[in-house]
Amino acid sequence: METKNLTKNPLNIIVIVASLGYFVDIYDLILFGIVRVPSLRGIGIAQDQLLVKGIFLLNMQMVGMLIGGIIWGIMGDKRGRLPVLFFTIALYSLANLANGFVQNIEQYAFLRFLAGLGLAGELGIGITLVSEVMSKEMRGYGTTIVSGIGIIGAVFGFFIADFFNWRVAYWIGGGLGLLLLFLRVSVYESGMFEKTKTIHSNISRGDFFSIFTNKKRFLKYLYCILIGVPSWFVVGILVIQAPEFGKVLGIQGEIIGGKAVMWQYIGLSVGSFLTGFLSQWLHSRKKSLFIALIFLIIFTIWYFSAFGSSVFIFYLIICLLGVAQGYWAVFITSASEQFGTNLRATVTTTVPNFVRGATIPISMSILFLKDKFNLWTAGAVVGTVCIGLAVISVLLIEETFNKDLDYMEE
Repeated sequence: METKNLTKNPLNIIVIVASLGYFVDIYDLILFGIVRVPSLRGIGIAQDQLLVKGIFLLNMQMVGMLIGGIIWGIMGDKRGRLPVLFFTIALYSLANLANGFVQNIEQYAFLRFLAGLGLAGELGIGITLVSEVMSKEMRGYGTTIVSGIGIIGAVFGFFIADFFNWRVAYWIGGGLGLLLLFLRVSVYESGMFEKTKTIHSNISRGDFFSIFTNKKRFLKYLYCILIGVPSWFVVGILVIQAPEFGKVLGIQGEIIGGKAVMWQYIGLSVGSFLTGFLSQWLHSRKKSLFIALIFLIIFTIWYFSAFGSSVFIFYLIICLLGVAQGYWAVFITSASEQFGTNLRATVTTTVPNFVRGATIPISMSILFLKDKFNLWTAGAVVGTVCIGLAVISVLLIEETFNKDLDYMEE
């Protein structure tokens, strides 16, 4: 049985569905951060409990994403890319709709866990499917479009939250996800995966623990995670905590957290396209990742040395950090290309969720060093470690541009 002909069209139906799925995915992830305060007030949470309850809900979502990343990755390799892709879209869409009806913190926490569970699978499974149905020369364009269009969902979320009540904003997100499911009739399963069920039916699929039983395989997996960690250092520390850093740096005016996130995601969308196209132009994932990290270093240094700058300049720096951070698409594509068909969905789904989960040790390190020194020093030290490990990992990881993905991990 031969693999179904691979498409060279970067705007095929699978790329479109994966892009729109990621659009709704990012919309929901960012929407919670935007409506956190009004939604908690809306269910009767006292002012002095907003931070504590907000962190609790975020942690519930993160736990869901970490668990979901493993479950959907394994299921994507065992059962197929398509069933998992659409089940996860349905799950987070229904959870989104239900979030608009919550009346207490217990309901909210349960639904944020379910939303996180669903959100964990969409991107990794989508990228895996796109990688396997497109030709090796063109798949970088496909995954770039998925990421670039998907990230615009964050900007859309800001405008929706500005115009509508928080409950309506959740309902809109859920409705968009359910509408997306109607496109499934035009989407087909990966030919590479179908091949594993017939010709390679004797080879284990989705064996998550096999990643850790082989040194070479484990190191590849670790490098993939470390390459992505700086992106969430930027999101979780430099952008979300931008108001606090703005005070430390003496920025001439008030930095608003929501605006900081919006400008960062605008830059991130632009950067996704730029870095993705750069990897195609250079015929190299490694070179484009390395160049992006160099610019990330430059803009991070500018961020930490922006003492006394205007609000405009500080937002500009945050936007440029987003552009450099746009290597997210190439990073996930590279992770997908590192492993065989029987482990590809498992890796591509768990890696970004472990990267997101890295915000927990990163934030804990920031708090620890802040108490010992100060916020500026804490951020500079943790940022140096995160970016330094990513640069080393890029140098050590395998080049995968034009790599034939039709093979198995033994």
